[in-house]
Amino acid sequence: MTNKTDAYWREQLTDDQYHICREKGTEAPFSGTLLHNRETGLYSCTCCEAPLFVSDNKYDSGCGWPSFDAPVNKEAVRYIEDNSHGMLRTEIRCANCDSHLGHVFPDGPNTTGERYCVNSVSLVFNTEE
Repeated sequence: MTNKTDAYWREQLTDDQYHICREKGTEAPFSGTLLHNRETGLYSCTCCEAPLFVSDNKYDSGCGWPSFDAPVNKEAVRYIEDNSHGMLRTEIRCANCDSHLGHVFPDGPNTTGERYCVNSVSLVFNTEE
């Protein structure tokens, strides 16, 4: 896992990126730039550019954030129990740099049964060439 200082991240990221990726914030529902993206390509981590999700796994869950039924591979994402806000959830983070991505829920499509609910700010999208 990448080991960068807080000062490094504050210098590299915008205020919104820092709040969401490093302080476990959440963008407002239906506000993310990648929510309705239908292009074919790769979604990578905003902080370290590690590959996280592919467009083939993206679907419209109606929850207000980009949703995927699986990460690009099993090693891409870390899972952490999250008991904040009076709820029991599973937080997902980039396995490479520990950036907060969002949460995974067991109410996804039949393909995997999982819904990876991810902040657009946590992702960078690159089209396939």
